[in-house]
Amino acid sequence: MKKRLAAALVAASILAGAVAPASAQTFDLQSVFGLNTPSIGPSPKLWAERVKLMTGGKVNINVHGAGDFVPPFEVFGAVSSGALQMGFDWIGYWANQIPVANLVGSMPFGPEPDITLAWMFKGGGLEIIQKAYDPHNVVVLPCHLVGAEAGGWFNKEINSVDDLKGLNMRIAGLGGKTLAKMGANTQLVPAGEIFVSLETGRIDAAEFSAPQLDVGLGFQRVTKYYYFPGWHQPSSWDSIIINKAVWDGLGADTQQVMKEACFANIAWNLADQVNAQAAAIKTIRDAGVDVRRFPDDVLKAMYATSKEVLAEEAKNDPIFAEALASLTAYMDSVGEWAHLQALPRE
Repeated sequence: MKKRLAAALVAASILAGAVAPASAQTFDLQSVFGLNTPSIGPSPKLWAERVKLMTGGKVNINVHGAGDFVPPFEVFGAVSSGALQMGFDWIGYWANQIPVANLVGSMPFGPEPDITLAWMFKGGGLEIIQKAYDPHNVVVLPCHLVGAEAGGWFNKEINSVDDLKGLNMRIAGLGGKTLAKMGANTQLVPAGEIFVSLETGRIDAAEFSAPQLDVGLGFQRVTKYYYFPGWHQPSSWDSIIINKAVWDGLGADTQQVMKEACFANIAWNLADQVNAQAAAIKTIRDAGVDVRRFPDDVLKAMYATSKEVLAEEAKNDPIFAEALASLTAYMDSVGEWAHLQALPRE
């Protein structure tokens, strides 16, 4: 009897250890997005679940939504100072502190997702951008690759370049700088405030993301036109950011698990995005929105202006210049393979 009781106690102890290891580490992460936002909302939670699974429950990350600890646009500063241990972001939000984040977050007429992915992890991209984060005591883990966005929601038709002049538009990153150079009045509005800004007429137009995300925020209820393509952001990164002291306190195995969990997160989210867009566009059309493409002459003008903006940004920041040269050269070097493999579509 005593032997059976002892065996039962040992088994219970082992089971308890499996559920809650004595050496478990717990961290807090705040996202810049609401956790119910499609795709990007649950992304850090999925990453945290993978980290917990891959560490056998030894690392637990509590994921919090926008504003739970600090306002969304203060997440980077909080992680940098150590007030927050971890964050989840759209990388371009930190362009004021890290100019190269604008390039990685929104390169107008830039690479498609597959080339973006390859450059980041095989073409030297991550090594370049981490240099920009180092002075801020932040480690960046690219962890969610966003596919091509829409060109944006409008309450007036865009038939010519002149229609952009005086337009009040919510648009982030280098695309915003491009449109401002073309005469638009651009501003950055947090995701949770875009709907009301459109509804009240504070802005005439807005871009946020791809149809999957946009439809979840209800923009189809307060706009007339939905324009494509997403010239300003053919691909971009969301990332996990971690305070450097916290990162250094992790074991090498845990650091590698967090990177591997990001690779899994990227793959899952890319598949999810491709799968979701057709249904989202149908919902948008069914709501009465006119889905159309920008005129070719408008896109050509955007392209020319964006090249000027990129050149100006490169002059102002050496890491931006290094990343732009690297990414542009990489796009050229791998471009022939895509060209040779292109199939006719009739």
